[in-house]
Order: sequence, then structure tokens, then C-alpha cells
Amino acid sequence: MDILAINCGSSSVKYQLFDWDRRQVIAKGLVERVTIGGSFITQESPARGKYRKEYECPDHTVAIDLIIRTLTDPDHGVLKEMGQISAVGHRVVHGGEKFTSSVLIDELVLESIREVQHLAPLHNPPNIAGIEAARAVLPDVPHIAIFDTAFHQTMPERAYVYPLPYEWYEKYGVRRYGFHGTSHLYVSKRAAVLLGKQATDCNIITMHIGNGVSHAAIKNGMSVDTSMGLTPLEGAVMGTRCGDIDPAIPAFMMQMEDLGAKEIDSILNKKSGILGITKRFADRRDVIDHALQGDRLSSLALEIEAYRLKKYIGSYMAALGRLDAVVFTAGVGERGWKIREAALEGLEHMGIYLDRERNRKAVDGLESLISTEDSPVRVYVIPTDEELVFTEDVAALLTGTYGDHMSFEYSFSKPGFVRS
Repeated sequence: MDILAINCGSSSVKYQLFDWDRRQVIAKGLVERVTIGGSFITQESPARGKYRKEYECPDHTVAIDLIIRTLTDPDHGVLKEMGQISAVGHRVVHGGEKFTSSVLIDELVLESIREVQHLAPLHNPPNIAGIEAARAVLPDVPHIAIFDTAFHQTMPERAYVYPLPYEWYEKYGVRRYGFHGTSHLYVSKRAAVLLGKQATDCNIITMHIGNGVSHAAIKNGMSVDTSMGLTPLEGAVMGTRCGDIDPAIPAFMMQMEDLGAKEIDSILNKKSGILGITKRFADRRDVIDHALQGDRLSSLALEIEAYRLKKYIGSYMAALGRLDAVVFTAGVGERGWKIREAALEGLEHMGIYLDRERNRKAVDGLESLISTEDSPVRVYVIPTDEELVFTEDVAALLTGTYGDHMSFEYSFSKPGFVRS
């Protein structure tokens, strides 16, 4: 059974083809610059190596058709025919309160996803476009929705209800939802294995740090709090998003600069965060390089990010009580040793003892312990694998073995698991 996992952004489509029977990735790739011109596809596979092709994709239907044709291309593909694809798993960023687990997509499910797209206007519309496009290209196979928000639906009311007029929650669904759920699920279950415990016996703080950043407080295997909120804008400092700020600032700047609602929303989402501070960089590699060269704003951006990370660790420790581990994941979390070091500095009184040498030598792509052997709280770098979560949810739904993430036994929650 070959399962295709699709992750549609506004101008890109990321995909991975997984052979479920042999438990291995057959191919993975990315279509970039969809809808904006100059688009192209890149694909790599163990059997055929790397491949790139320029191909104009004015919409997501063309992009997904290009993916299928690339996968079945006689010279560069890995499938003999499209019929080898048994099912498709789709990342959906926002499922609102209705979806607490992955589901088979039908018209009612698709309509429910449309009904909450105003809660994630930058993400859900391309997710929907990808679903519609894939169903058009592959109409005879099951399509499954995997929701970013589902993992966090275990949060108690005290964590997700905002101190705003309660009618806003009742009428418009204004509450904390949280995102990056599949990533937090994967790394928390892997951390439990590394700790030698059941997930239900672990209290863990997971820190997904990429261009988008979110943290989760996980108690006895369940998310009880997370940093992103109604939208992915709340929380930590991010590549281009501001994260937590005084809520009066947008109204103040709208008056001072005569800005409209869409303009201020664009600034907070696309021109703030690390980019806003440095004025020119969102990629942490550029920020670190220029900080080492003495650029003051780059150094300041790193200090602000590390300080905010430290504060989230402290607040989530207070919420959890006992803490077993802190986990860093995603692009920056996995590769940014300097940011990890700065975030963990001075936390020895909280039982967190960083081994600086281990931290600097952590190998990209491998699970690594970066705390000292005697640290009461373990600190890990664990590469995330959201596509594997997609794939296993899809396979379990097709075979009738799927359950919620607390009862369902993922392959990666077993001690003998080896990452492909």
C-alpha cells in the first residue's frame, strides 16, 4: 500500500510517498512558487536520486497533477502507474473544535473545514485547494484530513478560554486552538521512548522552532497548554511573526501610521519577529552569521528569541509541576545549537543541566541527548516527522484500527523503532 502525504501552502505543495508494507519512504518532493509564476518541482528518492523540473503551476490542481506525473515519470518516477497510490493524507492547519482526530474526507468534512477557514486565513484556503485538487486528480482513492489542531484538543478550559467577552467564544469560536500538533505528538512520543517510559507517565515540554514556532506543555501524554492561539500569530518570537505583544499595539500603530486592518495583520504576520528586529533577516542562519560578525540587531534578535524561549520553559514547568524532558525540534530547534544554548543557560536551579559539548555536536537528523548524564530534566534534540504521523493515521483509518492519539499505538512510540 503506497500512501501519498500532501502539505499544501499558499504557494507550495510538499509531498511524500510512503510504502506502508515495507515501511519506507519511496520519494519526497516540493513544488514551489505555485500561483505566483516561475514554479518548479524538486524530487528525491533512494531509487532515482534527485530531480528538478521547471513547470508553470497557475493553481494547485496543476501542481498536484505535476506531482503525480513526476511520481509516474518513466525516467525519474518511482511508480509504474497512478493506480498504485492507495490513499492520500492531507495536512489541514485548522479544524476548529469539531475535529479531535484525523478523518476520512467527504463533502460534509470539507464543508466543515471551509466553515473555519476564517480562523486560519493564511493556511486553510490552500489546504482546501489542495484537497479539491487531489480529489480531482485522484478521485477513486480515499482522502484523509490530518489536523494541526487535533492534538491540542485535550487542553482544559482554563488554558484555551481567553479573558474576553465569553460571547466571542460562543458566537465566533474565539479561543486557543494551537498548531503543529502532529509535530508535538511525534516528538513527545519519541521522547517517552528515550526516557524509557510510557507516554502517559511523562511530563514534557516540546519546542517546535522553525520559521513558525510553537511550544506545548504535555502532561501524562496529553497537551494541556500550547503557545499558539486562535491563529498561529500568538506565542513565541518567529521568523516573520511577532508572537506575544501588548494587544493595544496594533490599534495604536493603526492610528499613528493610518493603517487598515489588513495592513496591520500583514505586518504582524509577515514583517515582524526576527525579520522585524533585524530589518533584513528571517532565516536564523543569516542572523547567527551576522551576529558573530558584530551586527547589533542580529545579536539583539537572538537574545530576544532565547529570552522568550526561556520564559516559556519556566511557565510550562510551573503548569506541569514535575518535568521529565525538554525537546527541541524543527529546523531551528534541530540545528540551532547557539539558540538552544542561550535558551537553556542559567536553568540549573530548575534541574536543567545542558552539556554544551553535546549540544554543539548534536548531529543533524539524529536524535540526541544534549543534557548532562546527571541532569534531573533530560533535554533532547529530536527530528520531527509529521509526514509519518500523516501516513500512520491514513493506514490505520483504512484498516479500521485508528483511535485517538492516547490509545493508538504508533510505530514510533515503540522502543525498537528506527527512523527511515
